[in-house]
Amino acid sequence: MLPQLVTPVPGPRSRQLAADLRAHESRNITYVSPGFPIFWERAHGANVLDVDGNRFLDLTSGFGVASLGYTPRPMINAVQDQVTRLYHAMGDVHPSAEKAALCQKLSQLTFESWDLGPGKTILTNSGSEAVEAALKTAWLATKKRGVLAFSGSYHGLGYGALTVTGRHLFRDPFSAQLADFATFLPFPDCHHCPFDALPCHPDNCLPDCQNTFLRRAERLLAQGSIGAILVEPIQGRGGEIVPPDWLLPILRSLADQFRILLIFDEIYTGFHRTGRRFACDHWDAQPDLICLGKALTGGFPLAACVGRAQVMDNAWPESTGEALHTSTFLGNPLGCRMALQSLELLEAEPWSERTTKLGNHLRAGLRQLQSASPKWGPIRGLGLMQGIELLDAEGRPDPALAGRLVEAMLARGVIILSGGVHQNVLSFTPPFVITESEIDFALDQLAQAFEAST
Repeated sequence: MLPQLVTPVPGPRSRQLAADLRAHESRNITYVSPGFPIFWERAHGANVLDVDGNRFLDLTSGFGVASLGYTPRPMINAVQDQVTRLYHAMGDVHPSAEKAALCQKLSQLTFESWDLGPGKTILTNSGSEAVEAALKTAWLATKKRGVLAFSGSYHGLGYGALTVTGRHLFRDPFSAQLADFATFLPFPDCHHCPFDALPCHPDNCLPDCQNTFLRRAERLLAQGSIGAILVEPIQGRGGEIVPPDWLLPILRSLADQFRILLIFDEIYTGFHRTGRRFACDHWDAQPDLICLGKALTGGFPLAACVGRAQVMDNAWPESTGEALHTSTFLGNPLGCRMALQSLELLEAEPWSERTTKLGNHLRAGLRQLQSASPKWGPIRGLGLMQGIELLDAEGRPDPALAGRLVEAMLARGVIILSGGVHQNVLSFTPPFVITESEIDFALDQLAQAFEAST
């Protein structure tokens, strides 16, 4: 369905709610302006209805969560059934059957599917906690406190996850309280080569880049203090950055060479978002630990760190009645049931084929925009995880224009977000159920909004 606006955006109820929120929520959390935000009331498929009756086309999947669209009937049925029976248990003491079933399913979809034997899971309440569970596992397994991470990365904002997040915007205000176990390397980006090996091209990364990266990584790992490599196979909030084909295989090789752990953060990219079940499958590279979330449940705060059974068993001691890593809501039955239903739906259809096809259609439309003005910069991404940069007249990042377009598109009934290290990337991660005609409508609105904003 296409958008239908019955009041100006934001409407009167959204404006009143924004004022109420400003009065009672920390002012740092929700951005408020004359044209932002709307307040959601209902959602279905790729459509969102706000409290004023306006219908919007969502090109974000609610931060990548609603990959299957909003409120699919099987998910509703599962929630209704579970909530009438059990919606809380004692996750690390007397858990529910749903927790056991989900851990088994995650093993099947990850390490068993890669023919690496069984996997073992730590369930968490958020992606940030899943990353921190992986960091703890790496420390216990290797007794090396260092972690090799990447510039531009985003792993969450808890202090552990923030320590390995390569974004100054989030790190700098708290740097005095953060630990010092993270070492950062540049994330290879062929559109903006961090190794000065220009001209570079995403389809033919220069050998100099690979060699430079490898030498730097080997020097750091040879010092013996690093126990894990943490990487997003495709950077999401960093601006949909797809690395050159050599990166993940080299990281796997380095982890084996130095006998450390390789952690993939697939919280955003997991479950067919990029045209494969996991983004790492594009390069046939497997981790020792994988962090999952977002589309895992389709809308409930539950995430997971899944590791090779041998790694997990070598790292974590047998429980004697008090878990070293747990929480009150660990393995929440409602969340586990939603995850099981979501995974069943995600594995029942050829979603990777669909996201590849729709992603190609979206990319073709972005190329048309790109050809119309030099202010449209590089296009990045795979599947239904695409981004396009906005540049000023001198070719520099233009976050102000990106912000104006986000608000202008909202006023036209389309929800998009900006991202990237410089906040100048328009990001597109729509639900898998979006249609080509809805994509075309959104791109046509974007072209008009661009003309009006420049």
